[in-house]
Amino acid sequence: MKVIKRDGRAVDYDRAKINTAIEKANKEVKQKERANKEDIKQIIEYIEELNKKRMLVEDIQDIIEEKLMELGKYELAKKYIVYRYTRALVRKQNTTDESILGLIRNENKELAEENSNKNTMLASTQRDYIAGEVSRDLTRRLLLPEKIAKADQEGILHFHDADYFVQPIFNCCLINIQDMLDNGTVMNGKMIESPKSFQVACTVTTQIIAAVASNQYGGQSVDLKHLGKYLRKSYNKFKAEIEKKYKGKLPDDVIEDLVQDRLKAELKAGVQTIQYQINTLMTTNGQSPFVTLFLHLEEGDPYIKENAMIIEEVLRQRYEGIKNEAGVYVTPAFPKLVYVLDEFNSLKGGEYDYLTKLAVKCSAKRMYPDYISAKKMRENYEGNVFSPMGCRSFLSPWKDENGNYKFEGRFNQGVVSINLPQIAIIADGDEDKFWKLLDERLELCFEALMCRHYALLGTHSDISPIHWQYGAIARLAKGEKIDKLLYGGYSTISLGYIGIYEMTKLMTGVSHTDPKGHDFAVKVMHHLRETTDKWKKETNIGFALYGTPAESLCYKFARIDKEKFGTIKDVTDKGYYTNSYHVDVREKIDAFEKLSFESEFQRISSGGAISYIEIPNMQNNIQALETAVKFIYDNIQYAEFNTKSDYCHVCGFDGEIIINKDNEWECPNCGNKDHSKMTVVRRTCGYLGENFWNAGKTKEIKQRVMHL
Repeated sequence: MKVIKRDGRAVDYDRAKINTAIEKANKEVKQKERANKEDIKQIIEYIEELNKKRMLVEDIQDIIEEKLMELGKYELAKKYIVYRYTRALVRKQNTTDESILGLIRNENKELAEENSNKNTMLASTQRDYIAGEVSRDLTRRLLLPEKIAKADQEGILHFHDADYFVQPIFNCCLINIQDMLDNGTVMNGKMIESPKSFQVACTVTTQIIAAVASNQYGGQSVDLKHLGKYLRKSYNKFKAEIEKKYKGKLPDDVIEDLVQDRLKAELKAGVQTIQYQINTLMTTNGQSPFVTLFLHLEEGDPYIKENAMIIEEVLRQRYEGIKNEAGVYVTPAFPKLVYVLDEFNSLKGGEYDYLTKLAVKCSAKRMYPDYISAKKMRENYEGNVFSPMGCRSFLSPWKDENGNYKFEGRFNQGVVSINLPQIAIIADGDEDKFWKLLDERLELCFEALMCRHYALLGTHSDISPIHWQYGAIARLAKGEKIDKLLYGGYSTISLGYIGIYEMTKLMTGVSHTDPKGHDFAVKVMHHLRETTDKWKKETNIGFALYGTPAESLCYKFARIDKEKFGTIKDVTDKGYYTNSYHVDVREKIDAFEKLSFESEFQRISSGGAISYIEIPNMQNNIQALETAVKFIYDNIQYAEFNTKSDYCHVCGFDGEIIINKDNEWECPNCGNKDHSKMTVVRRTCGYLGENFWNAGKTKEIKQRVMHL
């Protein structure tokens, strides 16, 4: 049996510790009040006969108290309770020493694997993680109600981003870059006026991104359509300068060519500024800004031609990649790119199809951009098309006092996710029990989410002037509270969920792709959505159902449940749970069928969702990608391509590792043959950590990072 300590660590069960604890209490009472050896043995045997794979240390101590009372040892039970309380006070003094020292010594593997974008060897990253460990400790011991902290430990729910909860900061947002560029902003107490050129606008944009990312956690998105105006300003500036010098001396078409040459140079330099600044900046979180660039053309936009030029240059530079320290062009992790498909660029003969062809070519080599169908998004969001916040989470439609839809300058208050497979394991096929337990745990999730809301309530705008006073979110007065932005649906707060597939398998015996399982899965999804809608109505807070960005959470829930309930076929035996509503990777289903199937679940999960399809040999399969993009436009709101590729840690080669004439794996770029310095990469997570090579020299990435 594993015993789960208060800090979440799992240790081997040791009956001697129970004996020692009771004997210490024995010494505090008279002889006749003491528990004898047979009494202690009886208590220990009762605990062991429960035959559990996993128990919380608090549950063991509860049993000891109950058994002492049953034996009539009331005075001893009282001493044991006092002893337990005294130990709790000692623990509350500090519980972070070992985790922090382990981090400094680079021995804390859990933290090292938590975020593939953060290098725990770096001093700046360690500083952020140290702060995070302190925050997580305070959150668990003091800030959260005990039942919620316990539910998180037991895998009932997951309280996301506890490492930032000690501060009144929020999750992710859509930066109101239009307001900040057009009306100016302030950073570090210095006025930044509206730019007069594209190059300066790009520089200011990256400064804004860095400042915003340093004062929140999660991601932030920027819609690049607002830069078109500044490219036009550069054009007008160059034309005025060249005409002043050459008007009447050179033909008009030659003057226009000179203007275009300077404009293209400015365009390239500006986009390069964005790409290189984002990849070389280090925020106070110890990583590059987790930023998404939204590539969106709108009919009727007076700057649509300029924005098409910007998108083309962004895609061209992403396709090229960025040189690493070895001088090899590699795929940068940031910025994430999200490309919008519309009627005029969905590869149906539209004016901007050339951009989509370039986007597909870029996806084949660099895995980005992701794709949003404007057609399907308008169906789901009252006719609107807008960027996800950072990566996958979406806002709900909201109108200002003038009745105009507003998305930029809005944010998410935080996320709590529910473990659906665990409910189904306990229900054991009994639907009445399942629905009762689901509602009980949803109520617990609601309380946890309200903890996030209350943590922000009463926050003054001075906590992050870039967000609250200078335009990223709002332009509140100094000292003004942000409370009005937490109500009315202006901001969202998200209920995430894990394991629709495993839950359905347990309750119906089949996958949710089977008609029988599908009906049950959809019924559960609608219940989750109706519950968040009910919470929203009751509280006037923007609750939303969110296809969680699960990352390590899929493994955390599966690990806890395997320890607690043992090995269950197609559930805990895999080592992971399937992310949100996704089809399990082992199911035989083609890409188009998968997208069509998951589209229904995206509509219900309006607080955020994305679907993946894996296409092998993408660089040699452009036609298949184009066909998939056409299908995305007509069938699903948000999708991403995925494939496997190889990464050499010696030279940074990012491609296909070869098998040489001696039947050895070899990097074609530098000749490296060391298996430990090669990694199979799943581009959806960008994991570049330790890999696993089985006895037959087959390349496999560790299962815990293989599936998202």
